[in-house]
Amino acid sequence: MNWTTRLRRWLVREIPMEDLLPDRLPEYVHSYVYFFGVLTLASFLTLVLSGIVLVIFGPTWWHISALGHFVNSVHFWAVQTFFFFMVLHLWAQFFMAAWRGGRAVNWVSGVVLFLVSILTAFTGFLSQQNFDSQWVALQGKDAFNALGVGGFFNILNFGQIYGLHIVLLPLLLAALIGFHLYLVRSKGVVTPIDDPLAPNEGAHHDE
Repeated sequence: MNWTTRLRRWLVREIPMEDLLPDRLPEYVHSYVYFFGVLTLASFLTLVLSGIVLVIFGPTWWHISALGHFVNSVHFWAVQTFFFFMVLHLWAQFFMAAWRGGRAVNWVSGVVLFLVSILTAFTGFLSQQNFDSQWVALQGKDAFNALGVGGFFNILNFGQIYGLHIVLLPLLLAALIGFHLYLVRSKGVVTPIDDPLAPNEGAHHDE
């Protein structure tokens, strides 16, 4: 058996097509509580698209161009919505005990995603090339040196920070989001705690 056959059989076993692209969903999924994750993902895609444009034209483009300023503003506000909806998503899943039914890894991956997002946002703030970012970098360097990571994470090194922000951290975020979505599809969305089918995690009630 070659590797493509093994991979196909593993995918079919782990994520059946009816779970990957379902045509019917449980009634409780229509609640706005389940929409926060989708809005977080939409904000992330907006961040990626606007970030690609900013990278193409350079980190100082938005200082000298009205269009650049607009794209940078879209990127900035996408960060705000990304964190706003992610925090709502985390709180909603926390109060729903989303780790039930063998979903502990999914919950942990979401928390790790949140922590990596904070680091990504921090490097993005330092990449703005304005007085605010320079002031934060100068004030924060001692904190990182005190933590013992200054030699590996030099926030005064713009090339290092910019590379982390536009390449390594976004790729890590995309990988974590992909893994998170895979777990959601393979394990299914968590049922409400007071749902009569909650003890039987494999069951669904449709519209």
